[in-house]
Amino acid sequence: MAATSSRQLKNICVLSGFRYGKYKEFVQAAIDLSRAIAERKLYLVYGGGDRGLSKLVSEAAFIRGSQVLGIIPKALKPLGCLPNPPTREELVVSGMQERISEMLNHVDAFIFLLGDLATLEALITFVSWAHLNIHKKPISLLNVNNFYDGLITFLNHTIKNYFIPSSAKKLFICDPTANELLDLLHAYKPEPDPMTLALDWATDDDGSNSRKKCKLDLTFRL
Repeated sequence: MAATSSRQLKNICVLSGFRYGKYKEFVQAAIDLSRAIAERKLYLVYGGGDRGLSKLVSEAAFIRGSQVLGIIPKALKPLGCLPNPPTREELVVSGMQERISEMLNHVDAFIFLLGDLATLEALITFVSWAHLNIHKKPISLLNVNNFYDGLITFLNHTIKNYFIPSSAKKLFICDPTANELLDLLHAYKPEPDPMTLALDWATDDDGSNSRKKCKLDLTFRL
């Protein structure tokens, strides 16, 4: 049953790796997720790669009618990336942290598919920033074949040893199916940690806004 909420999701960021992984279920999960994104007329933002699941997600969503934006660091473009990608708009950034910042600026929610160390880096960064009240955007794990079970076990271990508050488990959503995960993202309501709720990251010391958005047309086109 679909969840109901006033949250509006228009632009969704999917992060995944440059490989297809060991099992055919991983490939099928990427296709199913792309289909669900297109059916809901969501704009897809991803890491800009043209290999593995990254390529599959962007191509499958584009073929089904979604607009696609790839955000990629300049240094990664030679790694199998097309010079003039036909299936997406592209934003080239200086490095990994700038890519993470631009993703945060341009999307309403995050889905972590199956990925590599860079995918895990982005996951930890976005969850950490949510805990620090830098953003309130929902983060989710597409837990195909129990891929993220080990990470969840480790998180519970750190909570048990009092290094992470138990409220951290509410910072991300986990589900093995694409449509259920998107329903949960729509229904998500942030529950900030009272210790970090008062933190204000909106401006620099001089009062100027520290976040600058790149002007891109993210309107879904039928």
